[in-house]
Amino acid sequence: MTLSPVMRHLLRWIALTYVAVLVIVPVGLILWRTFSPGVGDFFASVGTPAAISALQLSLLVVAIVVPLNVLFGVPTALVLARNKFRGKSALQAVIDLPFAVSPVVVGVALILLWGSAGLFGFLENDFGWRIIFGFPGIVLASIFVTVPFVIREVEPVLHEIGTDQEEASATLGAQWWQTFWRITLPSIRWGLTYGIVLTIARTLGEFGAVLMVAANLPGSSQTLTLLVHDRYTRGAEYGAYAISTLLMTVAVLVLIAQVILDARRTRTAK
Repeated sequence: MTLSPVMRHLLRWIALTYVAVLVIVPVGLILWRTFSPGVGDFFASVGTPAAISALQLSLLVVAIVVPLNVLFGVPTALVLARNKFRGKSALQAVIDLPFAVSPVVVGVALILLWGSAGLFGFLENDFGWRIIFGFPGIVLASIFVTVPFVIREVEPVLHEIGTDQEEASATLGAQWWQTFWRITLPSIRWGLTYGIVLTIARTLGEFGAVLMVAANLPGSSQTLTLLVHDRYTRGAEYGAYAISTLLMTVAVLVLIAQVILDARRTRTAK
């Protein structure tokens, strides 16, 4: 279907207006509210002990979640790409579940499972291992919502490269770990890196699931997103704007990384 020049311009302006209203204007307002008092106030707000503690906790969660997702995500992607078995469709659906379920529901499910009155409540009641309303609960919630990213980025790459090189390596006498390290891993490196970048972004920005399972205590169990919520509900709006700007900065860096990875992956494919 060929559109007239007038229709093309109209659709273009509709799209730009839509993006501006939903993205550019809100982001611009936050930036304006953040920096209108001055850059010094911004650094003072993000340099408070509560903000530094929240940043450290968020980075610690990322440092745990990312390796776990890689450790279990890559083998899962290999199983899905290289094997046919009964229940494969069900496993695919379970992996995509975090995309469909509200993070708040995820938090409630974790409470029912790991809380003191939950299925595994004996861990806290009998052994004193507090999961919910503690740091382990934050990690579990973050892992649940980020499970699909590494798997869904690596699996298509495995389908694309096929099994010819891996079979040739096995024929030449290489062990499975040698084949993986020298053949498979270099082939999936861009997809894996892209999945890691998405995992980092989602972990840092997760709010709903973490809110349900964290005690939200400043200095001990408060992530950056929880700090934004806490400051805003207490009336410290400027502090919420400052931390939001910090999170947006991280999001922009992640976006730049995505663009660079897309470009490199495209050049590699050619």
